[in-house]
Formats: sequence, structure tokens, C-alpha cells
Amino acid sequence: MSGRPTPQLPSQVAELGTAAPFNPQLGDLAADTAKDGRVGVVVALPGVGAATYHLRPPGGGPAWSAPADASTLKPVPFRPTHATLVVTDAVYDLRAKQGSVAIVVHHEDGDRSEAALILTQADLERLHAQTGRMLADHERSGGGAP
Repeated sequence: MSGRPTPQLPSQVAELGTAAPFNPQLGDLAADTAKDGRVGVVVALPGVGAATYHLRPPGGGPAWSAPADASTLKPVPFRPTHATLVVTDAVYDLRAKQGSVAIVVHHEDGDRSEAALILTQADLERLHAQTGRMLADHERSGGGAP
């Protein structure tokens, strides 16, 4: 990663919205921003024998507390498993000198989210060469036209 921001294509800037508050339940994984993002399993809820949330590391270890309003707790997202293309036209932004294709990211829990795959000129050239090789392999295997 270069450390410099990647410009977004104007059509892909999402509108900012207000996220629903995170109210973890027993057994949920949560990252605690007051503990440098430490991840824990919620083992006690406020009001159920405790004045705060109690978390414990997933593999065991000492528990810690988090505020009853869950202000320092954030959900831990499921890992992505793969991405698939959305059937839309790819876009090339001459100003930013990059291309974009819409994708769907599939997660371990079966959930999906839409995203944009941003490709620099070098990425586009590499992808062109790789897909060309895959298509040639497909045709050689007797698969015919895709």
C-alpha cells in the first residue's frame, strides 16, 4: 500500500448515512476501541448481574469491562471469502487514470456487500493478460466460447 489516498470515481462515492448503534448480545464478538481494538466475546451484559459489558478473549484469558452504553464497542465483521462481478459496465476515469468494476463481496456468514474494484493502469494491464491466459486455457480444454 502506498500510503496515499486513491481518488474515487464520482459515481462511486457513497452517500454517508447514520449507522445503527451496536448493541452486542451474549456470545457476540466485539472490538473494544478503548483497548486498541482488542477483540473479545461478550460474556455479560449490563443489567444482567453486571453494570457494564464484560468481554473475554476468544481463546480464553482475563476478562475486561466496557461501558454500558457500548460506546467503545464495534462489531467484528465476518471475513470475506470471495468476490464476484456485478453485471454492469466497467468505467474508466480519464482524470484519475483508473478503472472501476462493481463487485459483490461474499462473507463467511453468507452475507454479501457491494463494493467497487478500483484498477490502476498497471492493474488493468495485468488483469488483461491474466484473463487472456484463462480464456486461452478454457478454449484449449474444449470449453469453447465462454
